[in-house]
Amino acid sequence: MTRLDVQIEEADGEEVAEILALQKLAYTSEAELIDDYTIPPLHQTLEEIQAEFAEQVFLKVEHENEIVGSVRGYVQDGTCYIGKLIVHPQAQNQGLGTRLLKAIEGHFSEAQRYELFTGWKSVKNLYLYEKLGYERFKEVKVSDKLTLVYLQKLNKKDR
Repeated sequence: MTRLDVQIEEADGEEVAEILALQKLAYTSEAELIDDYTIPPLHQTLEEIQAEFAEQVFLKVEHENEIVGSVRGYVQDGTCYIGKLIVHPQAQNQGLGTRLLKAIEGHFSEAQRYELFTGWKSVKNLYLYEKLGYERFKEVKVSDKLTLVYLQKLNKKDR
């Protein structure tokens, strides 16, 4: 898959079940990293993701009529909260995560800052976020196996 043959666009309500299935596939590797399969993204229900869809913007990447990547976000009090940046395991390391992250930032270009989090053992995620200008600002221990690393980036237009 080349960078040229995919488009990033807003998902519609009919696609949330497909995004949820991709989310569970993508987060399986996160669960393996920490040896904990109880993480919330693996157990989110269709009703829960539909509720999120009603309140957030979901972007998607399709390849050959299949969603292979997604990210979601919303703005509150000047901060864009970015969540669940997911890419199909077979489509990783091709720039889709970078493109999705830049697309959600662009969609919320009025935000003063962007915030996201990932697991402390998610070295590839941390590398990507830091490469794209995100800086760590706090860690929250969720369980004996999981610590979340929160990262932020100030919107350059406000600097």
